[in-house]
Amino acid sequence: MAHAIFDEMGTPGREVRAAYRTLQSWLDETPLDILTLRREEAETFFRRIGITFAVYGEGGDPERIIPFDIIPRILEAAEWRQISDGLIQRVRALNAFIADIYGSQEILRAGIVPRDNVLLNDTYRYQMQGVAVPHNVYTHIAGIDMVRVGPEEFYVLEDNCRTPSGVSYMLENREITMRLFPDLFSRYNVAPVDHYCDELMRTLTSVAPRNCPGEPTVVVLTPGIYNSAYYEHSFLADQMGVELVEGPDLYVMDDVVYMRTTQGPKRVDVIYRRVDDDFLDPLTFKADSALGVAGLMNAYRAGNVNLTNAVGAGIADDKAIYTYVPKMVEFYLDEKPILKNVPTWRCAEKADAAYVLEHLAELVVKEVHGSGGYGMLVGPKAAKEELELFGARVKAYPEKYIAQPTLALSTCPTFVNEGVAPRHVDLRPFILSGKEIKVVPGGLTRVAMREGSLVVNSSQGGGTKDTWVLKD
Repeated sequence: MAHAIFDEMGTPGREVRAAYRTLQSWLDETPLDILTLRREEAETFFRRIGITFAVYGEGGDPERIIPFDIIPRILEAAEWRQISDGLIQRVRALNAFIADIYGSQEILRAGIVPRDNVLLNDTYRYQMQGVAVPHNVYTHIAGIDMVRVGPEEFYVLEDNCRTPSGVSYMLENREITMRLFPDLFSRYNVAPVDHYCDELMRTLTSVAPRNCPGEPTVVVLTPGIYNSAYYEHSFLADQMGVELVEGPDLYVMDDVVYMRTTQGPKRVDVIYRRVDDDFLDPLTFKADSALGVAGLMNAYRAGNVNLTNAVGAGIADDKAIYTYVPKMVEFYLDEKPILKNVPTWRCAEKADAAYVLEHLAELVVKEVHGSGGYGMLVGPKAAKEELELFGARVKAYPEKYIAQPTLALSTCPTFVNEGVAPRHVDLRPFILSGKEIKVVPGGLTRVAMREGSLVVNSSQGGGTKDTWVLKD
């Protein structure tokens, strides 16, 4: 896994890669003060429409504007085909796995995934055992985090099968790029992303529950305005033309979900929920939850409502389960994986834990349930005290950690205070699964705005870029 850093535009002194040649010419002819002005305009736009993200633990106001880099990332059509085919294959396998572990558990019986890794996992929901879901789809909206380390080398870093966020930023990034740089945009043949919300609505209506009486009524269920992704919840509801609701807006009667409206009760058939499992139904999960709907799970089991993503889909987010996904592809689909995993050590296994403890300073160590860049050690960047503290944690609770090599994430040209400079990036494409599987061409490119940093998460100060997929 040792790689020189791959720059997607082309390293200084070498030939610029084909996809970036027009962009390079445009950068050469555009004065820096114009780029600075455009960046300020972008920030004003994001602030005006209220695109913020919560950054906790740094003091002050946690609600920040996500830094937006005005220079797009560009992917060739052939590169995207490889990614897209691999994503569709992976999500098919993940859905088959989730269906299996809440059904006949063949993969556990075959000994491919250890039984305890699933059944004793904090994200496993025994309440879903035997619940029939439409088309056997559990993760309707998946966000698969990917990194690139070479011209044709893409790796999956993690799977987000529960409630992946960030798609609103993907859409707003495109809108602002087209608005600020119409001349640059017109020089490229870029595949559109603005149909995402139409595709999302089609996906949600295609998974109507078995007892749906007619045209399904879809709603977006949000925990409320204090959630860090509330902007996205309201944005998606608005774009799909459906109601944004909170728990108290819904109630269950005779195992049917209704929404309170000014015209009286209205039946609800599909709930795109952005509320975690534990808070969905106080009669089934946390009894003190005020965010959910009492009786919702009974309506779900009865086939009178569908929840997207499915309850219990978070089992596939687990970073220890991630290590088995290539085997899932072979087990369920009888195919070779198109996309590779990053080599991973499972600290729950003694030999792996011993290796990790010996090489902490070289590795990235993550909590199996962690997200957002929290609970993570980047060994090469860590101080001695941090290494000792993390080592003690891994020794005490090895099953809570996995480790991976420090990848040389690819870089893209990024507009920073000093001018245009390379910064490390990753990519979160979004995959919609209903009757069909659709991948919108592009995704959310996250960029580490600090020089040398490999942490791209918005919650850790990372920014975002528009992602252009070129048409053939």
